[in-house]
Amino acid sequence: MTALPPAPFGRLLTAMVTPMSSDGKIDLEAAARLAVHLADHGHDGVVISGTTGEASTTSDDEKFALLQAVVEAAGDRLKVVAGAGTNDTAHGRELGHLAKAAKADGVLATTPYYSKPTQAGVIAHVEAIADAAGLPVMLYDVPSRTGLALETATIAELAAHPRIVAIKDAKGQLAATAEVRRRVPGLAVYSGSDELNLPLLSLGAVGMVSVLGHIAGPQLRQMIDAFGAGDVATAWAIHNNLLPAALAIFAFASPAPIKIALADRGLCDPAVRLPLLPATPAQHAALRAELATSGLEVSFERAP
Repeated sequence: MTALPPAPFGRLLTAMVTPMSSDGKIDLEAAARLAVHLADHGHDGVVISGTTGEASTTSDDEKFALLQAVVEAAGDRLKVVAGAGTNDTAHGRELGHLAKAAKADGVLATTPYYSKPTQAGVIAHVEAIADAAGLPVMLYDVPSRTGLALETATIAELAAHPRIVAIKDAKGQLAATAEVRRRVPGLAVYSGSDELNLPLLSLGAVGMVSVLGHIAGPQLRQMIDAFGAGDVATAWAIHNNLLPAALAIFAFASPAPIKIALADRGLCDPAVRLPLLPATPAQHAALRAELATSGLEVSFERAP
């Protein structure tokens, strides 16, 4: 049997979209329904107001209302992690306070974008958010979006903080992940890249924070369970089958593709906020074809 390491936020989380109506307003009822849907389909938790949640274009009041709606709808069934990603440490502290006030289970803290602080500055920034929130913290290493990677030594120092318990690894560098697992074995690593879910599990990741999980929760749960039971062949078959879909949902500006897939399933409107644009008909058709390749097609004749 392949024993999976302890998972402080559960094994399968989805970085949840923020449902919006066609006029650009956040649809709190749809958010609540989507959270319940995810709980019904194999999820242990959700990350709210992360990159996929379009956090850069939502106000603090909207973030708080969204958190409240999700916690009230499914908080007894899901771990709810609140995004606190910002390059303004004072604002990050405020987001940490909001997460605690909304009764979130943790916060997601990314490296400050645009400012290009030193690694010492990153440590001070994240520790300030952790202290303000008073909640368990998941680091978020995603240099493709922030322009700043977490160095292994920085991760090790941050992991010494009593509230920093996990990291969402979206760096896309397996050797770097292996080094983190070697040097910081007590830190729970979550895959933050759906195309690398199984490879990261093989390196000791405890689970994943997925985007594909919106529409493939049961399959990802089956993959995790198979790997944990030592059935690597089944886990690998599921991962390979889902790979076309995992790549397709990032074929153009995320989260537009996954919102289109959710709209096809009647789960939310496909609306996104500028500077993002909704999918074109050609992009929509290509996405449907790739999802079908992974067995994730829907009956479009019956879709709303």
